Amino acid sequence: MGGSRAEQGSVLADLLTRVRYEVIPTPSIEEKVLAAVPRHLTVTVTASSTKGLDATLALTERLQSHGYRTVPHLSARLISDEIHLAEVVDRMRRAGVEDVFVPAGDADPPAGRYDAALPVLTELTNAGRPFRQVGITGYPESHPAIGDDLTVQAMWDKRVHAGYIVSNLCFDPAALAAWIARIRRRGVILPVQLGIAGPVETAELLATAIKIGVGESTRFLTAHTSWFARLACPGGYSPERLLRRTARLLAAPGSGVTGLHVFTFNQVAEAERWRQRQLDELGGRSVAHAGSARSGR
Repeated sequence: MGGSRAEQGSVLADLLTRVRYEVIPTPSIEEKVLAAVPRHLTVTVTASSTKGLDATLALTERLQSHGYRTVPHLSARLISDEIHLAEVVDRMRRAGVEDVFVPAGDADPPAGRYDAALPVLTELTNAGRPFRQVGITGYPESHPAIGDDLTVQAMWDKRVHAGYIVSNLCFDPAALAAWIARIRRRGVILPVQLGIAGPVETAELLATAIKIGVGESTRFLTAHTSWFARLACPGGYSPERLLRRTARLLAAPGSGVTGLHVFTFNQVAEAERWRQRQLDELGGRSVAHAGSARSGR
């Protein structure tokens, strides 16, 4: 099944050494990342219709210059055409980016001819796969606008263009297990970065939502009311409880979960303190330090 308790703890410790911190490009986030996030960890940068793709690319360039492995979100609906895409690719390659994440995004209407991720992924493949890694989105719980069958089919369609899946936020271990089993039965064998919310303070969460733009925040909060209810409810959510309840799944042969994608909502210091506490409790601090030493930073 999922191994012994010791084996499950070892798997969790290993995953905690390979986290990705997702951040939103706000004015203060660069300083927060520099102050809290070790250079050997990966940082991913979201894209929004309010700020536009340039904010994502600019923050990616700056974090790359500081020595981080940075993954920009190239939202398809923010890319106007093939020329714009080629410019984005060239800019990111010059910055040293080797990994990109390609969601559809929620810009409405789209900036140009791309209304979904697949056409952009196809263009990247046709251009000779300019990035070493390309990630796509998975939805363990229902997407507010897309049926479950369509989301699984979309992963099947996109699998030849991608190297991994990032699962969207999910708070239900049973739903995670069912989703992973379903995509594996469908023949989607890409490794999964398990998306989890980091430890968040409600006031900071709402402040971040306001910073990303009033209109976009309203749409986000409306579309994800259950997320915010679970995150904001005292005692309602903790990332370590979710990981403990998911440990058997993560340790099971064939699950293909290879890392954690932490939605920080820009609370990166809190997320990193939480990660180090979990490693201490699991006896994994030496592993984390070894990873840092290997990075040369």
